[in-house]
Amino acid sequence: MIFCVTNRSLCKADFLQQLRRIAGAKPDAIVLREKMLSEDAYMQMAEQVFSICQENQVQLICNTFIRVAERLAVPVQIPFSTLSQTDSLSVPFGVSVHSMEEAIRAEQAGAAFLIAGHIFATACKPDLPPRGLLFLQEICQAVSIPVLGIGGIHVQNAASILQTGAAGFCIMSDFMQTDAPEWMMQQLRKLC
Repeated sequence: MIFCVTNRSLCKADFLQQLRRIAGAKPDAIVLREKMLSEDAYMQMAEQVFSICQENQVQLICNTFIRVAERLAVPVQIPFSTLSQTDSLSVPFGVSVHSMEEAIRAEQAGAAFLIAGHIFATACKPDLPPRGLLFLQEICQAVSIPVLGIGGIHVQNAASILQTGAAGFCIMSDFMQTDAPEWMMQQLRKLC
């Protein structure tokens, strides 16, 4: 699985135009991770991105905003700290995890997938050391649901993520900044 994670502040081009190009390249999902927006602003953006995803038959996954995900009837990825809010969720959910204990608890709570990281050094978290491939491998072995790695993943190191037993990976910076999302997806698909 190949997930594009958004961050409009990293985009060199128009954000929605970039997402149209990315969706046209057919990742398995686009995770709309725009945490700095209010819920209303996120809803407006999510509706636009949902339309782009539907046109291209790509899954939209909301990030953090559970009510928006439920309104659009799409999965949501949540931080581990909000796991307690999943009891009455009407859509599938994934959880961001940063430890073995979090991964096990998220699976027990009914998570459909986990996003584990950060695996490699990343400009998004310059002050935090990466957790590395062994961390990811241990998470994959501890749970029976799909695990995707995140953090510092590029075409050049994505194969090592899959070698840990991960179901796939999430890429943010390269997708947001690429002038050639189709080429990038072709290279990534060769690995899967």
